[in-house]
Amino acid sequence: MKELPMSDKHREKLSEYGLQDMYPDSCRLVSYKAGETLLREGMPLTWLGVIMCGKAKICSTAPNGRNLVLCYYVSEGIIGDLELMTGLKSATTTIVAITDFECITISLSIHSTALKSNTVFLNRVGNELALKLLRSSANFVSSSLYSGEERLCSYILQTSHNRMFSDILSDVSCSVGMSYRHMFRLLNQLCAEGILEKHGYGYLILDRDALIRRSESSHHKTV
Repeated sequence: MKELPMSDKHREKLSEYGLQDMYPDSCRLVSYKAGETLLREGMPLTWLGVIMCGKAKICSTAPNGRNLVLCYYVSEGIIGDLELMTGLKSATTTIVAITDFECITISLSIHSTALKSNTVFLNRVGNELALKLLRSSANFVSSSLYSGEERLCSYILQTSHNRMFSDILSDVSCSVGMSYRHMFRLLNQLCAEGILEKHGYGYLILDRDALIRRSESSHHKTV
């Protein structure tokens, strides 16, 4: 993680949330490299984040240490809104950058009360919490109605970076709801069909179009 200077475009982003008056007081622009952890479940949450760009996976960690991927942030959204609105002082999920990732952090110890009385901000938070609920419902539908191959292909498309898919496979099998053995068979099948190619600790996407056709997104296009 490193801190970067803020500019007018960052103030414009804050203004979308009604937070322009906080700039530059108690706001920082921070960047993370792919693979870096932004937050870890259970750790004290001292800041609220307004996302500028990048992709990060949102995970819940089980007692056995495995991670269940809940959703992805892409280019926009708020980090810490659920905790702020419920009064929780610790992070409820683990957030890991998949690509280079930037967000503006706002000190909760200084601005928590002001945030909860800001009508523009609260409207945006309400909208984004509703979207998260819809995504949660979509994930339930996915696990109930789509095949293992469709779920796996969608997961690969979401988590790949520069055509490489390199997540921890035990976490992947948990996130897509199938056994490790069955998932590994599907990965080998995709390699045999020339869609993926095994590379070191990951898989290179050779045919993205075929992967899309095999994924859940192919159903959404026909609806």
